[in-house]
Amino acid sequence: MSLGPISTFIQHHFRHFNAATVVEAAEGYRKHLEGGGKMFLTLAGAMSTAELGVSLAEMIRAGKIHGISCTGANLEEDVFNLVAHDFYERVPHWRDLSAQDEQRLLDKHMNRVTDTCIPEEEAMRRIEGVILQEWTSADGKGERLFPHQFFYRILQSPDLQKSFQIDTKHSWLFAAMERNLPLFVPGWEDSTLGNMYAGHCISGDVKNVHTVRTGIEYMMELADWYGKTSKDSSIGFFQIGGGIAGDFPICVVPMMRQDLQKHDTPLWGYFCQISDSTTSYGSYSGAVPNEKITWEKLSIDTPKYLIESDASIVAPLIFAQVLGW
Repeated sequence: MSLGPISTFIQHHFRHFNAATVVEAAEGYRKHLEGGGKMFLTLAGAMSTAELGVSLAEMIRAGKIHGISCTGANLEEDVFNLVAHDFYERVPHWRDLSAQDEQRLLDKHMNRVTDTCIPEEEAMRRIEGVILQEWTSADGKGERLFPHQFFYRILQSPDLQKSFQIDTKHSWLFAAMERNLPLFVPGWEDSTLGNMYAGHCISGDVKNVHTVRTGIEYMMELADWYGKTSKDSSIGFFQIGGGIAGDFPICVVPMMRQDLQKHDTPLWGYFCQISDSTTSYGSYSGAVPNEKITWEKLSIDTPKYLIESDASIVAPLIFAQVLGW
């Protein structure tokens, strides 16, 4: 595989410590795919607001990712950015903000994520209006869908597409929708639109709270996907950050092997995590990969990589190497 300028630079300069692991993890990723494997990616943190879609969308289009678990925030914030990018405000001096500065942002209905403010009216309320129509329509028909399936629907709406403010090639969710990529969104209610959905159920706009399918059904769906996919391919696990986006899907293997007694279920065939969490506080998100052997998630022989760094920096570099940029 010929290497582009980014990969060539990384191969030459990234020689030790976390930098060397970046190279090794990318090479392991490529080797896993070249051997006929599939890759499952988990997305925590605020990666959508960090505009990881610029590189992640290309990974999806290139067939380098075959399933995704993400937080409800990452699911919606990629769409917020798609329709309201021009209204976002960046706060480069965010470390110096006083409580009064934060109040002024609130008064302007600007919701801050580190150095970036998401505009409530142009992003959150605009999407609420569109997706509420889908919720109530499905509710009236007795139809039940997962959160991401409602997003896939609205992304195909010509009316919403008129509001797009960035090229869709930079939206990872749009790329996932085009490929009908399997998505799993545990704990979706812990998101802005999840909160809005609860509100519409309380107010009676949505009669059946189960119109949007959630956690347990997502795990059942994931078990079905993993069982079918792993019959023909080893499945790797590429984890960005920690939390529920990663903890939820990795558990599908011990659940199938131990709780369902499907002992022939293959363990995850590759593992890489980009994290800055601290192991010594009992953090599972910061646990070294070998700990997962004891939980029957990884094997002794599973290629394992832990990169202790900022995912907004590291993930695009790994993607660039996998893509040969």
